[in-house]
Amino acid sequence: MTPKKCQSSESDHSGRISKIGDGSVRTALYEAANVILTRPVKGSDLKGWALAVARRAGPRKARVALARKLAVVLHCMLRDRTNFIAHKGAPALAA
Repeated sequence: MTPKKCQSSESDHSGRISKIGDGSVRTALYEAANVILTRPVKGSDLKGWALAVARRAGPRKARVALARKLAVVLHCMLRDRTNFIAHKGAPALAA
């Protein structure tokens, strides 16, 4: 879930999410983000963060932003070899 880069001379523009990488992983992350946003989840810091993004930028951008944040969290868990513990939630990562 990386942004497209448009660079020419003095301008440097980060665009929408590119289609680089495995499509099934992008789909799974997007669907997981959609479930988090549409199903009732109590006390989720990630859901609260994504709802704030949705108010500012719209629900579609919020889903993609949440999917990207989920990818970062999962990558950190794989890198550190930590397990997910549902009752021991950490606060949402900074934007």
